[in-house]
Amino acid sequence: MKILSLALVISALVALSAGDYNYAEVIQRSLLFYEAQRTGVLPASNRIPWRGNTFVTDRGLNGEDLSGGYFDAGDHVKFGFPGAGAITMLAWGMYEFKAGYQKSGEWANAVAALRWGTDFLIKAHPSANVFYVQVGNGREDHSFWGRPEQWTGSNPRPVLRATTTAPASETAAEAAAALAASAMVFLENGEAQYGATLLLHAEQLYIFATTYRGHYHVTFPEVDEFYRSWSGYGDEFLWAAAWLYRATHEDKFRVDYNRWWTEFNLGTRPSEASWDLKQAQAQILLAKIDGSPQFVNAARAFCDWVVYEVPRTPRGLAFISVWGSLRHVSNAVHVCLVAATAGINTSVYNTFGKSQIDYILGDSGRSFVVGYGVNPPQRPHHTSSSCPNMPATCTWDNFHSPAPNPQVLHGALVGGPDINDNHVDDRADYVSNEVTIDYNAGFQSALAQMCYLYN
Repeated sequence: MKILSLALVISALVALSAGDYNYAEVIQRSLLFYEAQRTGVLPASNRIPWRGNTFVTDRGLNGEDLSGGYFDAGDHVKFGFPGAGAITMLAWGMYEFKAGYQKSGEWANAVAALRWGTDFLIKAHPSANVFYVQVGNGREDHSFWGRPEQWTGSNPRPVLRATTTAPASETAAEAAAALAASAMVFLENGEAQYGATLLLHAEQLYIFATTYRGHYHVTFPEVDEFYRSWSGYGDEFLWAAAWLYRATHEDKFRVDYNRWWTEFNLGTRPSEASWDLKQAQAQILLAKIDGSPQFVNAARAFCDWVVYEVPRTPRGLAFISVWGSLRHVSNAVHVCLVAATAGINTSVYNTFGKSQIDYILGDSGRSFVVGYGVNPPQRPHHTSSSCPNMPATCTWDNFHSPAPNPQVLHGALVGGPDINDNHVDDRADYVSNEVTIDYNAGFQSALAQMCYLYN
């Protein structure tokens, strides 16, 4: 009887703690962050009053329309590699955890956020073997602090174009994964024609990436200091093939993902799940859609490492990397929640996921999401939100100001604390206080499953 009573008490405490955070509200705010990152001609439905049309003259080398898409982070560059990675993670979370989005009431806004990214990827791929991997120049952009609506640099902005003689395998393969995953979302949403268009581009980009091999940071050395591909392109090949197989059920993609698994030795345990390294994501996706022992064992090895072996901060954060510590743990939570849906250590991974998301939302003693919870960040490293309302000027003086950002960048996840749970809300600290669309992608996906399971 004592054991039964204890079990009932524990169950009651778990039920009580499950209501501590409104995950649906955080999903809503995260989607507002994506709207704040939009560039191009904004729709009439724009909900960010301090944002307007920007960079509408972005053009390709042959005059292609490259307006639209998302700013990468606190700057105004459209970096293709992490940008496509963010879209893949968003689409994956929407496909796996649709019930959570529906429960939150944010499904329509999530679809709009995804479409804003995929529409741009289509523009960036004007023909089978041409892909624009970047719009804007990192150094020029980082010398400017002000509203993107008042950009004073190059116009139109410089672009980087991959071709058969200037390959960019990592970026093209990641875009293929993004479009294949997104196609599944739109097909399930009843948009057959748009889904088919995304799949056509996905397969063309996959063939382009795998046929004309080349590291994109070698082809384009200017990306090296911003988003170099340290892991190579093998993980992106595996990731893209897995998504194309899931979307089409064509056996050639199953043959390919088994080929890449062996050729690039991708059965080992990776040290992170990130915009660069897709190995864990692919392992877990294959564990779910294929189920062969090598994939299931690899998925379990990564998630068990995160749950049991990764160092913890004093307040319980699984600390994977110092740069964007919350991005790393959010990505790990997202992929391990997917593993849980595949029947791999379900209760353990779900419980772990809740503990980490709750740390971010307030269990650490503060919130790390702008505009949400107790003592949220007020000075994210983000240019446009640091600017006062028009017609006041916005310059590097605003960057150096100790005051909170005049505009609240609702829903943005900041980089996060150090291994001792220390975090300084400092606009100049881009390691711990910058925000990016890839930070929020895994985080938002995890929130959707938290909403389904616990809200």
